[in-house]
Amino acid sequence: MSDSAELSSKYVLQTVGFDARFPNQNQTRNCFQNYTDYFKCISAKGEDYAPCKQFKRAYNSLCPNEWIGKWDDQRESGTFPASLEP
Repeated sequence: MSDSAELSSKYVLQTVGFDARFPNQNQTRNCFQNYTDYFKCISAKGEDYAPCKQFKRAYNSLCPNEWIGKWDDQRESGTFPASLEP
């Protein structure tokens, strides 16, 4: 089996679908909203709740890794700028 065929059978690459709440090119707000929605979802339903994983896939696709790391640090220290309560 060729390398490209082997890789394509291992990984499925998908981008985030269209979200009518964020119709413009700048996806910064979409990134932040999916990040907060994920943590609200897991605090309400638990980490094993499958629909929450869509939010995680979306913010991992849209957000730069530096932002995610910064927000994770802020959540841990209690200085995150948004409420993550459901």
